[in-house]
Amino acid sequence: MAGIVGGVLISWLSGSHTSVSGPAAGLTAVVATQISTLGSFEAFLSAVMVAGGMQLLLGALKAGALTNFFPSSVIKGLLAAIGVILILKQIPHLFGHDPDWVGDLRFMQSDNENTFSELIVMWFDVHLGASVIGLLSVALLWAWPHTSLKKLPVPAPLVVVLGSVGLTALFKPLGEVWTVGATHLVEVPVTESFQELFGGLPRPDLSVLTQPKVWIAGLTICVVASLETLLNLEAVDKLDPKGRTSPPNRELVAQGVGNMVGGFLGAIPVTSVIIRSSVNIASGGETRVASFVHGLILLFAVGLIPGALNMIPLAALAAILLITGFKLASPKLIMGMWREGKGQFIPFIVTVSAIVLTDLLVGIVIGLIVAKLLARLNAQAQDEA
Repeated sequence: MAGIVGGVLISWLSGSHTSVSGPAAGLTAVVATQISTLGSFEAFLSAVMVAGGMQLLLGALKAGALTNFFPSSVIKGLLAAIGVILILKQIPHLFGHDPDWVGDLRFMQSDNENTFSELIVMWFDVHLGASVIGLLSVALLWAWPHTSLKKLPVPAPLVVVLGSVGLTALFKPLGEVWTVGATHLVEVPVTESFQELFGGLPRPDLSVLTQPKVWIAGLTICVVASLETLLNLEAVDKLDPKGRTSPPNRELVAQGVGNMVGGFLGAIPVTSVIIRSSVNIASGGETRVASFVHGLILLFAVGLIPGALNMIPLAALAAILLITGFKLASPKLIMGMWREGKGQFIPFIVTVSAIVLTDLLVGIVIGLIVAKLLARLNAQAQDEA
């Protein structure tokens, strides 16, 4: 539901042409903590609506100017860090090791492993059928732009998804080691109609709005979601092949409306999401229509054909995200930052390392502190000279 609201609604309210909004992995801990604190998901939804109202206020107060304090080295570090995380996190899924959920970008995972230990554990749980699908998907995605395949009027990721479904069916009669079972496939709730889909969602408990803890939860969600949105918006603009700049204050207003509507409909908070946006740009998305269509497809797919979605192997999705990761953390970007000197490279590499080892917001804060300290030291050195 958060993805649907982000695509269908926020795409038209936002001033960004390439940003895609939806549920963000960086908010996972905040969501879990606030649901526990408030005691019910219905109370949490009210807090999400409060957060949306606060974001509207921030947009009206021109709080988007905070983006002026983000050095380019830190934003580029964010992009590279997301790329590194995608590569490290998707390798296990590529080989059919799926105990952790695909969207978990935290260093410490929900299965009590971490990003690096999972890479060791996976070798004791490799699935042959999923591995073949994953590796073939990577090969196809890698070859696509370098061969005549790029002339085909369909995007490579769509071919990979459809092809992986076909391979899953082909492998089924070959025995257990080849069969890609339910634990290696997408899992979404199966509903028979839109009425059942929307009717089964919880609704906010507005009676809790008199409780101070709901407003505190709303403020927490607002601050974290707004910072993540502004950071992602800066990063997405750097990926935009047309070099366009998105208005941050309008984005805060769009996200505020989205969270108010999403909270009312039963959705978790939304932000601008760097991974969705990166895949959008890599797939050729140039206008907000791409984000809108993505939201419509989510709506119709989950409402009408959830069974078809549940036929998609996680290994194929991992391959798409893995290739996206390589594009974000390209050697060209890293070497470019190295050539810009220590003043740019050190905050860049610190930001990358901190995000990979913690999470997005903590890593960004560490990167900002290092960037400001270096800038101050350089200024002092120039004054002394």
